[in-house]
Formats: sequence, C-alpha cells, structure tokens
Amino acid sequence: MLDIDGDRLNARLAAFAAIGGTANGGVNRQALTEGDRRARRLLGELAQARGFLVFQDPMANLFIRRKGRDDTAAPVVIGSHLDSQPAGGRFDGALGTLSAFEVLESLEDAGIETERPVVVVSWTNEEGCRFAPGCMGSMAFSAGEIPAAWQGKVATDGASFAEELALTIASLPEAEMLPLGFSVHAYIEVHIEQGPSLEANEIPIGVVKGIQGTRWLDVAVTGQTAHAGTTGLSYRRDPLRALTAALSSLYETVMPDDPDARFTVGRISAEPGSVNAIPDRVRCTIDMRHPEPSRLDDIERLVISCITVEARRQGCNAEITRSFDMAPCIFSDTLQQAIEQAAAARKIKSAAMLSGAFHDALFVNRVAPAAMIFVPCRDGLSHNEAEYVEPAHAVTGCDVLAQATLEIAGESENGRS
Repeated sequence: MLDIDGDRLNARLAAFAAIGGTANGGVNRQALTEGDRRARRLLGELAQARGFLVFQDPMANLFIRRKGRDDTAAPVVIGSHLDSQPAGGRFDGALGTLSAFEVLESLEDAGIETERPVVVVSWTNEEGCRFAPGCMGSMAFSAGEIPAAWQGKVATDGASFAEELALTIASLPEAEMLPLGFSVHAYIEVHIEQGPSLEANEIPIGVVKGIQGTRWLDVAVTGQTAHAGTTGLSYRRDPLRALTAALSSLYETVMPDDPDARFTVGRISAEPGSVNAIPDRVRCTIDMRHPEPSRLDDIERLVISCITVEARRQGCNAEITRSFDMAPCIFSDTLQQAIEQAAAARKIKSAAMLSGAFHDALFVNRVAPAAMIFVPCRDGLSHNEAEYVEPAHAVTGCDVLAQATLEIAGESENGRS
C-alpha cells in the first residue's frame, strides 16, 4: 500500500482555492490569466522544493516528473487541470491535479522507486470558457501541434490567445521546454463526478468506462413576420410555433425513451423580437449525447426529421447544420481493472459509470491508454461556486489513484529506500 497524506492534500486544495478565490467561496481562475499563472508557479515551486523535474510545452501544459528505475521507459501520467469557470468551484480540475501531486510526494516520502517514471500534468484550458474550445492543452498534446486557427483567437475579455499563451510560458522560466507530445504508458485522471449518482447511491469511487459522444446542431426556422393582432391562425407562418411544437415532441421522446440519451436546447432566440409581431426567424442550439455512435446517429436523424416536418406543416423552412461532433470514447479495460482492484484492496466500494461531460482524458485516450476516477460532489453540483467535495471523499479518490499508479508504474526490485 502507498499511504497518502490526506491532511496535506486537503490543505493544498484550500491553498490553491485562495488563488482566484471569490467572495462566495468559489474560484475564478480562467485559463491563461494571471490567476492561472500564479497557480502554475505555486505548483512548480512545490515540485522543485521536492527535487522533482519541471517541464512545460508550447501549449503551456505543465509536467512534473519523478524518475523511475528505467527512466527511459514511457511514464505513467496522472493529473488534470488548474483553470476554472468564471464562477467555478474549487475542486473541478484542481482535485485531480493536486491528488496527482500528492501521489508523487507520497512516493517520495515512502522512498519507493518505481520501474517507470511518474509524471504529474496540469493541462492548459480544459474549461474553454475564456478561449474556445475547451481541452486545448490535451487536444494539442494528442495531435502533436497547435492548430494554426487558434493563434488568432480572442478571449471573452478581448485578450489575444497568442499573447496570453506566451506570457504564461514566460512566467515559469525555470520549467524546461519540451516539444508537444511524448510517449505515455498510461494516463489516469481523478475528477469530481459533476453529477448526483455517486452521492445518491453512497458510492465513493466511480470507475469511468468512457465518455459520451456529443453533437451540436444549429437550427434556424424561417417563416413570415406579421401583425400579432390582425393575423388569423390560418394566415400565420409562425416559425416559433413550429420550433416549439417540434421541441416539445423531442423532449417527450429522446430522453424518456433512452436513459443513456441526453437532449438539451441551450440557446433560443426570435427575430425581429418585437412584442407585437409574429417572428420571421427563430434560432436554437441543440446538444445531443449518447455513448453509442449508432444511437447518436438515430437521435440526430429524429431531431432533423421532427423539426423539418413541423416547419413544413406551419408553412416554414428549416435549416439545420452540425456545428460540433465528438465521437464517444471507451477507456482502457486494463486501467479500469487496475482502478477497481485498487479500490478493492482498500475495501472501498466502486461502480462503473459513464461520463456525460468530456475531459482531458478523452483526448489523451487517442494516443495512450487512459481512464478516469470519479468522486462524489455534493448534490452533483459543479461549474458553481457552491461546488463541494467532502474531505474524506477527496482522500479516498487520491488513495485509489495512488494504489493504481503504484500498480501500473511498478515498484522496482530495489523497493523502498
């Protein structure tokens, strides 16, 4: 067994939460801001104080390396991210990064030499709220390049992506530069569930099987604007009536007929937006999710058909375009088993589950075996200042990560010093 220091972990979580801390107890530490840079510097200083090696790459992904007996072997990589939502919580991302660092420190405290190196990572811009898309750091790492289109991106606050990235890299000059991407033996990420199921079922560890596929549609239905008071029903070509009728039908079928399906309308607008005029054009976005690609296809066809038919019935036209498509992800069976066995070794109850949200592990999974460990969060609340993880659950997640990491990295024949 590798024993972690739970008090140290929870103290670290509190210390990092103070960087960008909000009055309501949350965190505003958006990607590539000064708050993000302060958190990176603190993690780098803690790493150097323990004698670990500190690196970064052109995407400002931060790596902390503890050598293995065979230091040329591909490392076991563990971690998450440190950036937050504008009014985010103190655990989303930070729990995974700091749990990983606690594993590294606990290995050092115990004098355990692993066969493989163990590397802690803090990925850049997982949240995607200041610069879109999210998971920029892990996406670039897995692709081995930064997309040219990102260079011209501008933040929600008007800042230049290229300039903020350069400032972030320059703020940690002691970190040796690495090229984008390197061979990874295995990747494990601890994260809060961001949903209510673990807490509701009193299960402390979720072993994540994979991540649902996601598709986004942009919908525009066009009719004819007319006077609200003088236009009778038979003369109306009301796009809002058409869209809301279609959406009502979809709400009654997509999720009720398939517990694994997700259907969400995130934005809706009507033009010209006058209180006393029938709209001539309405728009909405639709987010569809499912773990099976074929079912995602089925849902998309149903959505398009339902909106198109209802639009025609009301004398309107529908334009539907796909704006985002992310295939489902299935994690490594071997790593899932290692996590399950680590939990069982510590007599901790676990359950297999899917992730409804996407994470950095999804992109790492494209180039290396990956898996995730979920821990409960209160009321399933996340991306919220009230986000909360019980200290005992934080420690449990880190315990399982530590045991799984030791198993995968391998304790060398030299054992403990």
